[in-house]
Amino acid sequence: MTQKIEGNLPTAATLRTASTSSKIASAGEDRASPVAATPPTDSVKLTGEATNLQNLQRELSQSSAIDTGRVQAVKDALQNGSYSINPDAIASRMMDLNQQLAG
Repeated sequence: MTQKIEGNLPTAATLRTASTSSKIASAGEDRASPVAATPPTDSVKLTGEATNLQNLQRELSQSSAIDTGRVQAVKDALQNGSYSINPDAIASRMMDLNQQLAG
C-alpha cells in the first residue's frame, strides 16, 4: 500500500542574486585595492536564567569540589584505627541511590 503525499514540503528558498551580484568583483576590475569590511550583524542576548547559569558556573569553577577537612579526618581515623564502618547506613544509602536512578 502506497500513499502519495503532496504539498507538505516547504517551498525552496529563493536566491537573492540581485543584491549579491553587485558585490562580486567583475573579471576586469582592479583587485589590488582593499575591500571594505562589513560590520558584524549578529548579536546574542542572554536571558536572565542564562546569565544566572553563567555566574553559577563561574562560582563553581573557582571553588573546590572536595572537602579537604573531611578527607583529612577520614585519613586520620583510618590511620589510627578509629574509623567505624556502619553496614546498615551503607546499605540504606545504596538503596536510596538505586531508587533515585530508577526514577
